[in-house]
Amino acid sequence: MKISELRKGAKNVDVRGVIIEISEPREVNTIYGKKLVANATLEDESGRIKLSLWEKQIQQVRVGDIVEIKNGYLTEFRDELQLNVGKYGKILVVRKE
Repeated sequence: MKISELRKGAKNVDVRGVIIEISEPREVNTIYGKKLVANATLEDESGRIKLSLWEKQIQQVRVGDIVEIKNGYLTEFRDELQLNVGKYGKILVVRKE
């Protein structure tokens, strides 16, 4: 699937792209306690989308890596479409930068 085809509420999404940016991790309070989260920007030839990285996922990827998101889902946060991996999804690094 291409990034331009992604829609809010979509589930079981497989998408491939390059990580072009990763924010500094920050600590947030969740129902599961305090967790680290960072926002990455994933890009393909059709567009860009924010990708939420939680805890160990933050160390898995670097700017320039080509990644595949398997079984992701989409939400909207602050009026911006966001791709999430979740506990049933995976981030696969296809090529390291």
